[in-house]
Amino acid sequence: MTSTIAPRVRTLVLLLLAATGLLLAGAGPVSAHAALTGSDPRQGAVVDKAPQQVSLTFSEKVALADDSLRVLDPKGKRVDRGDPAGTGGTTYSVKLHSGLPDGTYTVTYQVVSEDSHPVAGAYTFSIGAPSKTSVSVDDQAAGGGVVGVLYGFGRYVSYAGFIVLVGGAAFVLGCWRGGTAVRSMQRLVVSGWLALTAATLGLLLVRGSYTGSGKVGDIFDLDLLGQVLQTKTGAALVSRLLLLAAAALFIAVLFGAYDKRDDEEKRDLTFGLAIGGSVVAAGLAASWAMSEHASTGLQAGLAMPVDVLHLLAVAGWLGGLTALLVALYRAPVETPVDGAAVRRFSRLAFGSVLALVVTGIYQSWRQLGSWSAFTGTRYGQLLLVKIGLVVLLVGIAWISRRWTARLAESGAAVSAEAAEEGENEADADADVEKERVTSGAVTSAATTESGAADTGAGSERAAQLARQRAAVDTARRKRERDADPNRFGLRRSVLAEAGVAVVLLAVTTMLTSTEPGRTEEQAAAASSSATTEANAAGALTLDMSFDTGGEDGKGVVRIDLDPARSGANEMHVYVLRPNGRAFDIPEVKVAFTLEAQDIGPLPVVPDHISTGHWSASGVQIPMAGDWKIAVTVRTSDIDQATVSKNAQIG
Repeated sequence: MTSTIAPRVRTLVLLLLAATGLLLAGAGPVSAHAALTGSDPRQGAVVDKAPQQVSLTFSEKVALADDSLRVLDPKGKRVDRGDPAGTGGTTYSVKLHSGLPDGTYTVTYQVVSEDSHPVAGAYTFSIGAPSKTSVSVDDQAAGGGVVGVLYGFGRYVSYAGFIVLVGGAAFVLGCWRGGTAVRSMQRLVVSGWLALTAATLGLLLVRGSYTGSGKVGDIFDLDLLGQVLQTKTGAALVSRLLLLAAAALFIAVLFGAYDKRDDEEKRDLTFGLAIGGSVVAAGLAASWAMSEHASTGLQAGLAMPVDVLHLLAVAGWLGGLTALLVALYRAPVETPVDGAAVRRFSRLAFGSVLALVVTGIYQSWRQLGSWSAFTGTRYGQLLLVKIGLVVLLVGIAWISRRWTARLAESGAAVSAEAAEEGENEADADADVEKERVTSGAVTSAATTESGAADTGAGSERAAQLARQRAAVDTARRKRERDADPNRFGLRRSVLAEAGVAVVLLAVTTMLTSTEPGRTEEQAAAASSSATTEANAAGALTLDMSFDTGGEDGKGVVRIDLDPARSGANEMHVYVLRPNGRAFDIPEVKVAFTLEAQDIGPLPVVPDHISTGHWSASGVQIPMAGDWKIAVTVRTSDIDQATVSKNAQIG
């Protein structure tokens, strides 16, 4: 039966790894956790005279480097001076050189949000009048590329290593202490330690390039590594490495000295290992809590210990589940995992699930803030997937609990039968021994002369027979163990749990790299407020979705008209993909029509300024009224569409 199970296990593992890879590959670059909510000058603005500085306001505090804020003239030359600095709250500015000529200037920023994720972007403003610019801003994506993939993979491996290390050790120490002598359990826990240690070292090396240039060649830049060590994330990673050194000592004692102690010493050692292991595990969990989502935003002082408890509960459940799966499939026949150990783990898993529910509800409220964020933000959508997976996992765990109860009942019956069989075997062995002694006394005289010659051969033959008998007994016990329908059912249900857990871990990793719904909605509200204020001051902004039907045919075209009054106006046109990123198309045309007065259409062909940005100055609106603004976008030689909206001008 084991031979038929093994291929299924391998196939399921491969499918789970493929599913996990697809989830990670679909994650894309890390979403920004600090959003740009305002700027001075604002995006697309045309100012009469050169400003003394450029200021940017984010949705939360960010970390700055020397080149975090740059301002480039139309030729791409830097015109900022000095290092950027905070001016209070979440606003940061950089000084500009004096006497800047007229033209379109590009502001680029690349900062690190308070929860450790890189944020990058760019926009333009003009002095005097818009002009052509040679600056390209279409590649301002942070956390992407090969370095982003490496960093994301390192994060996934570190979470998986933590879960296996902590959960596996907890399973052995709290549920199945006989597992301290089982080689497969030792390998599992050590593998978790190695994975977490290697991933932490890798994250330290990649971090500088991940938050900076994004170049693979900068991974081994020692200067960047030195800068990383001075950041909050770098300190968390170094702390994790120090705690892993203590964890190595814990593992050495658990799988080395523990099994060699007597019962009284084991009790004392168990208490010490439980206390010390809990402290190390909590410290490892805190290395995430102190540098990611929990460390910033609402109620950070409460959120960090809740996050530590959440991570420990995840490790206790999923890591213990992994250890149970290994014990069910890889434990030696001589020391199989017993029903009592499975029952103890069942209680541990139940407590972990309760802790997950309580801490998960708090985290969901803290990160979402509203019911609409469940469906209206990427974080909320991923959270719904995670909740669905947890519900599925709990359902499978309920089935496992039923198999556990049956296994315990059958184990008691088997123990009684084994005891009775042992008594019968003892009686039989006594009879055989008595007969052997009697026959030995009768034949001892006859065999005295030949005994010396046959002693060596007889001993070797006896040893060979003993080995064969032991092998036969082992094979018989293994067949009996594998033939147990309750144990077989438990194996399948635990294997299914582990499969769902792998996908759940992938979704959880993506969640930690996605902007929380609360901050995303706050940034959207701030942006909407800024647009409203701009409109109140006389500027007009219209967004119109288009679909030409061809390749790259879907997007949004944005019209900015300033001051949106009769007479001369400044117009900016932005073409954006559905994900909000600017992109170029072959042609954009605008027409104004005042149908009530039978005026128009008045055509305007704006000039291309930069990627996804067109501009026209001196757009004449002859009179106030409800104007129809039509925009024609052409995405290829044959694919084009015209969209329109009405707006009050003047």
